[in-house]
Amino acid sequence: MDAQDTAKRLRVISDELSDRFYERADVVRTLVVTLLAGQHSLVLGPPGTAKSELARELTGRVEGASYWEILLSKFTAPTRMFGPVDVAALARGEYRQVYEGRATTAHVAFIDEIFKCSTAALNETLGFLNERIYHPESGGEPIRCPLIGAITASNELPSGEDTAAIYDRLLVRIEVGYLADPSNFAALVRSAVSRPVAPARTTVELAALQHAVTEAVPAVDVPEGIVDAVCTLRAALRRKELVASDRRWRQAVGLLQASAFLDGRRAVALTDLPTVEREVLHLVNRSWGLSKSEPTQPHAPNGLGRTGPRRTQPRNGDTDPVRGPGPGGRFPHDLATWVRPEATGRPRTITPMERGPRTLAPYPASQIARSA
Repeated sequence: MDAQDTAKRLRVISDELSDRFYERADVVRTLVVTLLAGQHSLVLGPPGTAKSELARELTGRVEGASYWEILLSKFTAPTRMFGPVDVAALARGEYRQVYEGRATTAHVAFIDEIFKCSTAALNETLGFLNERIYHPESGGEPIRCPLIGAITASNELPSGEDTAAIYDRLLVRIEVGYLADPSNFAALVRSAVSRPVAPARTTVELAALQHAVTEAVPAVDVPEGIVDAVCTLRAALRRKELVASDRRWRQAVGLLQASAFLDGRRAVALTDLPTVEREVLHLVNRSWGLSKSEPTQPHAPNGLGRTGPRRTQPRNGDTDPVRGPGPGGRFPHDLATWVRPEATGRPRTITPMERGPRTLAPYPASQIARSA
């Protein structure tokens, strides 16, 4: 298969979606790169920011792929996600599940309100995202799922240790907000009364995408300079008591390979070194070892794809150095400015953007898609 043609098609798809969705170019590229790396992503933001529509539009560009989508709630049963019971077979005394059209057969997936996953479905969801397997209700050998990658979305951050486990499985976290540019907002308003024009729709074949994910992207060369930069960054973070798992560091390098492949390059360029730092900073896991009286909630790090206004200083009144900038803010490169050595008496992991439990305030829904 022609890997360069696949990369070209994906670039065209990215351009088409960036033209259609205002102020989402970084988000689109991030989602495409994450899919090429065979990883999962989280789009975090308030209602009405086109999270769901953007995810559906992107996943719908994979021709021939089995697509699965679900809106989770605290009462979602595992069988609704992975396969309901075959009633006809049950009447014959046989316990079977129907897997067609469910997560077990999906190549690409969109999971909305991911942190509302029910306790009953939690373990199966973790296995589905991490190992791509599902354990049938009737027992027996686990089913191998053909999932390439999942795009998830949420209006709020995880609120407990159970959903935090899902948060850890989502390698890339992107925070989106409402339109910031007045001209884009004016164009959005005009699109509500103009005649819609059918947008261009480039697609990529499923087989071509699978070849890129399994063969072409891993074949992208990673120079020693990039390896040295990642090792240096890890050592610097550990000196500041910022710890990420080995698995996540390895996956981060895969993102760089996917990014180079999307640009049509055979190797990660030395000019990507700033990108290495930006893409790895958000990989730090949520904090551990705090007492029950000290609940923490990781702010969604958006180092790989950030949108909205960028701050380089804390907001007014935000003087706690463990708490990073607010939504849309940039985590400074000088990590020492934002870490209190005296904050705890023991080693612990601190997220770059860490804030107490909260939910994003609801806002009226809006459509952020170009009609013309």
